[in-house]
Amino acid sequence: MGYIGVVKRVCVVGSSDGIGLATARRLLGDGWQVSGVSRSESAIVHERYVHHRCDVATEQYRELLRGLGPQPFAAVIYCVGIGERWSLDALAREVQVFEVNLLAAVATAAIVLPPMVAAGHGHLIVLSSLADVLVSDEYPSYNASKAALSSYFEGLASALCTTGVAVSHIRFGFVDTKMAQARFKPFMITREAAANVIARTLRTRQRRVSFPLRMAWLVGVLRWVRGLRHLVSG
Repeated sequence: MGYIGVVKRVCVVGSSDGIGLATARRLLGDGWQVSGVSRSESAIVHERYVHHRCDVATEQYRELLRGLGPQPFAAVIYCVGIGERWSLDALAREVQVFEVNLLAAVATAAIVLPPMVAAGHGHLIVLSSLADVLVSDEYPSYNASKAALSSYFEGLASALCTTGVAVSHIRFGFVDTKMAQARFKPFMITREAAANVIARTLRTRQRRVSFPLRMAWLVGVLRWVRGLRHLVSG
């Protein structure tokens, strides 16, 4: 289903940096009217761009989403994600990771999907990670929050499949942003390449996207090897 007869209004959450910034710029180039949401100011100056400063982990963010317009967005793209190396001295940060990566995304869905369903069209995209199938002793909250994110939004996509509303989750590998903190970063892609994947997903409305495929294959092998080790050691 396309967007014929629908105003091309998109909300990019996390639009001031990284993949979100690249995505906002890409969609402006494609003719979309973009509303950006981020904790920081945006470098974008464009006649079709409006920026809102807000933290997704606050009630202010939820109120902002409710008030952004009487008509539903044609698309909402949730690009926010955080993650830091685990530390016993900073367990409170683990809670924040779940609040930002998972709970705020679920809250976004709860606000933007009902108007889309009522209108019979719309698309919600959330950014997950190929790490959603791995257990990490360095970044346990990041991997676990992405696992829950992927599972929830894949289920939600199935639940809404007859409504005219699409729900997609995109599982990226390493992207050249400040989030790419690992020492080894195989098959890392640029943020512009990630934005191209998002733009393509808007067109195809695919539920689950894994990119790049070489990295998805590598993660699958790593998961199998770790599973084999646990089986042997057990």
